[in-house]
Amino acid sequence: MSRVLIAPSILSADFGNLERDVRAAEDAGADWIHVDVMDGHFVPNLTIGPDVTRALRKATRLPLDVHLMIEAPHKLIPAFVDAGADRITVHQEACPHLHRTLSQIREAGVGVGVALNPATPVESLVDVIADVDLILIMTVNPGFGGQAFIPGSPAKIARARALTRAAGRSGVHVQVDGGMSPETIALAVREGANVVVAGSAVFSSKGGPALALPALRAAANGVFAPHGPP
Repeated sequence: MSRVLIAPSILSADFGNLERDVRAAEDAGADWIHVDVMDGHFVPNLTIGPDVTRALRKATRLPLDVHLMIEAPHKLIPAFVDAGADRITVHQEACPHLHRTLSQIREAGVGVGVALNPATPVESLVDVIADVDLILIMTVNPGFGGQAFIPGSPAKIARARALTRAAGRSGVHVQVDGGMSPETIALAVREGANVVVAGSAVFSSKGGPALALPALRAAANGVFAPHGPP
């Protein structure tokens, strides 16, 4: 069985006590910290930038998984690399020259991810699958936390995993983000996801990360996931 990674999203953390919440997630067994960056243009919300990412780097030993939901991400990739990002994911829809942007991330020496909005087909990544370490399937429309999981998402997750296998790149992570709960995690992992982003389910739940993370991990590990990387 492949190990499923849990990446709490700080979008749902208490920004007045961000260090406390991130350390609580780390202590509860989180694998990565997911950093949602929004610009108020590509998505209708505005969140954080490189300075907060730099502060997070000082607060945790966990990998920082930076998700750029912004227009023209190539302009800010160097700043997020300098701030301590371990992985940077950009949106296919925001990159008219996607291959060039992915190459920019690779050349900066950090992990390379590409995200797909719910209406964007997995097949749009056929020509860049050799250039990525991670495919992020958005299981809600990006921009806000606490949304409901889109019912058609499991089939899309399965197509993403099939794409990695067909390209001989089964080690590519398939990440899911949006509407995560023990029930939806099980659906996602069953179809080949091996990285789960959870925000509200971790930081807004009763008991916080200490109770939520073990419950989410139990749901993920209760599903046989033969296609994800170890």
